[in-house]
Amino acid sequence: MLPRPYYLRTLYFPVRRALTSSRRRQISVFAVILLIIVSIRLLTNHTKPEETFGATVLVPPVKGALRFPGPPTYKKLWTWERNLPQHNLDLPFPEGKNGRFVKFSVQVLRLGWNNCFNEILMNTHLAYMSNRAYVFPPYYWTPDHYPWPRSQFLAREPTTPLNALISGPSVGGSWDEGDKAPRAVSDAWFDVVCPRSERRIINTVDVKPNIGWAEGTDIFAHWQKILLEAPESCIEIVPAPWEVDNFPQVFDLWLWGSNRILSLWESFSKSPTSRLLDTSPIVESAVARNKFLFLSRGPNSTPQPRDPYQRMLAMHVRRGDFSKSCENLARYGSTYYSWNLLPFLPDSFTPLEEGHPDRLKKKVRDSRSDYLHASKEHHTLDVLYILTNEHDEWLDQLIAALRKENWETIVTSHQLELDAEQIDVGMAVDMDIARRAAVFIGNGWSSFTSNIVHRRLIEDKPPISCRFY
Repeated sequence: MLPRPYYLRTLYFPVRRALTSSRRRQISVFAVILLIIVSIRLLTNHTKPEETFGATVLVPPVKGALRFPGPPTYKKLWTWERNLPQHNLDLPFPEGKNGRFVKFSVQVLRLGWNNCFNEILMNTHLAYMSNRAYVFPPYYWTPDHYPWPRSQFLAREPTTPLNALISGPSVGGSWDEGDKAPRAVSDAWFDVVCPRSERRIINTVDVKPNIGWAEGTDIFAHWQKILLEAPESCIEIVPAPWEVDNFPQVFDLWLWGSNRILSLWESFSKSPTSRLLDTSPIVESAVARNKFLFLSRGPNSTPQPRDPYQRMLAMHVRRGDFSKSCENLARYGSTYYSWNLLPFLPDSFTPLEEGHPDRLKKKVRDSRSDYLHASKEHHTLDVLYILTNEHDEWLDQLIAALRKENWETIVTSHQLELDAEQIDVGMAVDMDIARRAAVFIGNGWSSFTSNIVHRRLIEDKPPISCRFY
């Protein structure tokens, strides 16, 4: 159903006193009906409902058009973050007013969530290994990527609390039982416990030239030594000038996009930062409310695990805004991104090719066959989930081709029913569904794919279940 206006304005029609009360009532009723019709027409100009099996899907609005419901305020979640128990000056060392903190003001902002996410996790790991509390910021949206138009922004810069996207130590969650490491704090609390006058500022221009193009473990160890040996409680790492370093992050794009990152996998994958990373309650609720979409519609004779994700192959098919990125990646001869380069994964780097539906169909077929052949559990894969931002005929062609491959259930991102908060974290919802799936096929050049692979491997999904096209 379309959302209804939550109020109706009182209309005034200047009619002559000579009208009878009955006539006035008829005019009033007509006015209300007319207003309802106009309101519905206005709403349907923005969100046209499309009926699908098992769900009512809202076709994405025209760019710039209003979207209903509007963006979430997160009032309760912002308050919850502000009141984290570690936000207390009276706590004993290494927390409280004498605690040890590090804020990475070099961290990527206003880029896609997953460009920010890998850095958040690695910076948390570095802070933990340096016995310092990681300072987490909110997620700052690139305005063009925000799910709502500028006319609906609640602030000049749309932001999302990090606890809406993930849970775990990176956003203030506890470490392992008995671990006395300081817990992460919000950037707002950092301003309280570490006023600017008490911070030691470290500029990356004074550190990065010494480590250049070193291995990931060497870069990590160099920064760890600085942070461990620094006597100051409060450290803020700030970026080199743009003209000196286009990518001034501690762990920069040149590292993430090369094999040099792989030397960090052993320690990072076993770290509590990775092990204790969890799904946020908002994302969890979005996945739960849409679970019915993934229930198999195959014949009863097919062996059916009760968990639909054990029957699922999820595939990340990003197009639209990613087409330019693909052209740039091909031009620079880029390799796979980050953990997608792990040598024990079955699909190694190959030069970038166009994702034609027939090529993707073959990849899906081969991935299903390889997984079932290697699996000790004799069940089938008959649920296909397509994580995508594509809306055009290309997607229709892909789905039509895949239906011929005996997929009983095919669902895309566009069929999920989400409220305002769940829309806001939609990318994390897609990622969590892909994390749960028996098999995942991703784009090897994508940070989105890399972060899904990271969580799948941490949760002991077999490498044969992580594929790339």
